[in-house]
Amino acid sequence: EKCQTSSLTSLLFFYLFQAVALSFTSVSSLKKAAMTHEEVSFTVPLLEDDHKDVLGSKIEDLDSNSAHHTDTSASTVNVFRTCFNGLNALSGVGILSIPYALASGGWLSLVLLFAIATAAFYAGLLIQRCMDADPTIRTYPDMGERAFGNKGRVIASVVMYIELYLVATGFLILEGDNLQNLLPDVEFEVAGVTVGGQKGFIIIVALIILPTVWLDNLSLLSYVSASGVLASAVILGSVIWTGAFEGIGFQHKGTLINWGGIPTAVSLYAFCYCSHPVFPTLYTSMKKRHQFSNVLVVCFVLCTICYTSMAIFGYLMFGSDVQSQITLNLPTDKISARVAIYTTLVNPISKYALMVTPIVNATKAWIRYPCDKRVVNLFVGTTLVISTLLVALAVPFFGSLMSLVGAFLSITASVMLPCVFYLKISGTYQRFNGEFFAVSLIILMSVAVAIFGTYTSVLDMIGKL
Repeated sequence: EKCQTSSLTSLLFFYLFQAVALSFTSVSSLKKAAMTHEEVSFTVPLLEDDHKDVLGSKIEDLDSNSAHHTDTSASTVNVFRTCFNGLNALSGVGILSIPYALASGGWLSLVLLFAIATAAFYAGLLIQRCMDADPTIRTYPDMGERAFGNKGRVIASVVMYIELYLVATGFLILEGDNLQNLLPDVEFEVAGVTVGGQKGFIIIVALIILPTVWLDNLSLLSYVSASGVLASAVILGSVIWTGAFEGIGFQHKGTLINWGGIPTAVSLYAFCYCSHPVFPTLYTSMKKRHQFSNVLVVCFVLCTICYTSMAIFGYLMFGSDVQSQITLNLPTDKISARVAIYTTLVNPISKYALMVTPIVNATKAWIRYPCDKRVVNLFVGTTLVISTLLVALAVPFFGSLMSLVGAFLSITASVMLPCVFYLKISGTYQRFNGEFFAVSLIILMSVAVAIFGTYTSVLDMIGKL
């Protein structure tokens, strides 16, 4: 057993360090190819061909310093590539927790998944209408500024910064949970203090990630981390294979409806559709912008099919015992299960640095002291990683944290704010008609989800402390 555990540990850390090495190699290659660029451009899409994971793409949309200087010649992406970019934007770690969401709400909560998907799709169309009404709108914060001035820009940006921060924290918890699942009996001793499995792994992963945050140029790393579509497909396929051919089966009947778990279910469903701040960049990068609505249809239909499939198969496999990450239920002695777990482990390591880059840049902009740029970058990056580490250690509950993000931030950024911005920009709020009624209904639904979902998530986290 010791030999087997040692072998598994070696293989695991090989995968982890391979991801970090790939990150360093990618960034180094970019620096050689683009010596004239001192900073990352966040207004021109990083991946004109095969671009956009949901978190890395948000970097572009949160930069306000160069928001109005996008080169229109960058609008060269065709419909097919925009569809890929949109799918990548909508593909994320939400696929891991959606079986838990279905188990929380019961089978009938799938109706709410479709309702959230429909509302999010309609909000995407409203973003397109806002940008058609005012061509100066290039990014998500631009919409807020066009609607409510500087206050609108600040609100849009702050919501996204907080969401990025909490999802980065969730990545550390996700890594710790899955590593503990693979190596349940491993403990660490630091300065005479024994640290348990999950918390010890969270600390190790934070140390592995830390050097990637120190890097100044992360453009090419976005190519590496733009892997949401592939990762989601691999995880879904591995889970279904495990259920069908590894002796688990799909025998659980589940519960028709669980009223007490509805707020949690809806919050996690909302977390799956948290990519709307990316849409303005996708829109401005297209050759044929009038086809953006068709892109939204393809992306939302395919992603909803993927999420629904994972929810149904996961719930049938494990029933009410399904955990906040379905990978924690998978038998670690099966090859298909290990593929799903390793994919889950490697993906966040390359995404973490891109995710927190907007926060690092905003923090550095606030520092006015005449310090060396590298020192400031090291200090800010290190402080940010330490702070997310402390939050992850204090609240190591992935499902509850992602439920909070979905209820309080994702539903706000992806549904509520686009609707509010549209009403103000279009002037629809001044006349009572069918459109005003539909948009107002979506806003009220979003407010209800935000209130009840946030309340339930906070109570759940407090109860686990």
